[in-house]
Amino acid sequence: MSVAVVILNFNGKHFLEKFLPSVVTSSPKDSVYVADNGSSDDSIDFIKRHFPEVHLLIGEGNLGYAGGYNRALQSIKADYYVLMNSDIEPSENWLNPLVEYMDRNPQVAAVQPFILDYQNPSQFEYAGAAGGYWDNLGFPFCRGRIFDSIEKNEGQYGTSIVQWATGACLLVRSDIYWLVGGLDEYFFAHMEEIDLCWRFQRAGYQVAAVAESTVKHVGGGTLDKGNPFKTYLNFRNNLILLYKNLSGRKKWFTLLLRMEADGLAGIRFLLTGEFSLLWAILKAHFSFYSYVLGHHPKQNLAHSLVKNTNTMRYSKSIVWAYFVQKKKKFSDLQF
Repeated sequence: MSVAVVILNFNGKHFLEKFLPSVVTSSPKDSVYVADNGSSDDSIDFIKRHFPEVHLLIGEGNLGYAGGYNRALQSIKADYYVLMNSDIEPSENWLNPLVEYMDRNPQVAAVQPFILDYQNPSQFEYAGAAGGYWDNLGFPFCRGRIFDSIEKNEGQYGTSIVQWATGACLLVRSDIYWLVGGLDEYFFAHMEEIDLCWRFQRAGYQVAAVAESTVKHVGGGTLDKGNPFKTYLNFRNNLILLYKNLSGRKKWFTLLLRMEADGLAGIRFLLTGEFSLLWAILKAHFSFYSYVLGHHPKQNLAHSLVKNTNTMRYSKSIVWAYFVQKKKKFSDLQF
């Protein structure tokens, strides 16, 4: 089975200098691609000079994570795509366990390695940890990370089916990727991989996290945690995620409850004086209303492909469990 390891780059020369050598040496020959997403730094010249063996795909304009990858992957022929952030340092044998798992499990459409913190490799990293889940209102969390509580990697989690796999390092079957429509470019960035994984499951496939593969992730390389644009994207895209993947009364009831939860978050930002984040939430909601009522493209799974409508694995509120019941670890949760 052929594999293409594809790094989406946007003004990330500093990360390419640091991490591209280890990606090249730990990946099969002739399998590494860098898809440039309209960079204005000298990333392209750097790759041409120092990594002639890397396939360079140059795109005009920054289309975000979703659009940038869709543009790049359309020109790559491989059985498996690996979507890898530029701030990832893979372990020496990171790829084989992922490919072998996929080969053994044809019902699995996507897998991720365990994501460790580059600065502190003994603990998981925020973006994906040991595999992701969402609660009854669409709030994402992970094995090894609930909100800002991050666990050490002490072997407590093994290879398992999960609900979503992180876009920081994501291996997907190329045919199934395009079957369900690829990444939704309206998301631009943040939660687009959760939407993709949800569509995989609605189409009857599964998603997994493989413990035998690990990578280290810097995190926050594009937008840091307190950036209002990141807050805007997270709140807007989470609403769109629910709108797209739920149906009937459950959709509207869940959206109503989620909007109330967003309102509480807005009050918290108001009381703490974080007015830029409060404004980001308000903008996110107005943008969501525009998405629903306007003529925006609403890329979704074709009705003929839907085989599974029951994709909920944690039917409770992670917000209640974490902040009220003080359940800080994944193992504290009751499924």
